[in-house]
Amino acid sequence: MADADREDEGAAPLDEEAAWAALVAGYDEDPEPGEASWPEAENVTPDPPKTPPAEDPAAVNPPPTRSIVIHPVIAGPRNYELEEDDEDAHYIPPEPPPLPEADVTTKFAWIAVLGGPLLLLAFVLLQLDLAWWVILVGVGGFLGGFATLVARMRTGDEDDDRPDGGAVV
Repeated sequence: MADADREDEGAAPLDEEAAWAALVAGYDEDPEPGEASWPEAENVTPDPPKTPPAEDPAAVNPPPTRSIVIHPVIAGPRNYELEEDDEDAHYIPPEPPPLPEADVTTKFAWIAVLGGPLLLLAFVLLQLDLAWWVILVGVGGFLGGFATLVARMRTGDEDDDRPDGGAVV
């Protein structure tokens, strides 16, 4: 490494601009006939020799092109069933709290939200004429029931049993 540094010290600095200009100028030029465009050591012969030289043991016995992997056979069937863990096996989650009772207004709103489209669907499937009152009841019932349910949603301000709003563990 030190010898290479000493050789470069006495050499003139390479003019990069001139080197790039020469490369660009000769880009489309064909090489002269008989002139090699790369070193002779990198040339590949079109036909490899049929008989390898005897003095090279690797050439006499070339390495295989494919490898075969033999896996050991495990005797007996494998057990894929889960082992019982006594600590976690007996966990039973607590019963969820019951759903709150809905008042009459909420029940009618749900009937309107679900019943309006079902009424229209029944008229279409039974191929009955859609009179103005059927469309009014179907669409109006859906929109009115949806608006009622949205208006009656809880805002969360009434939940005073947890004033900090944190999780309960």
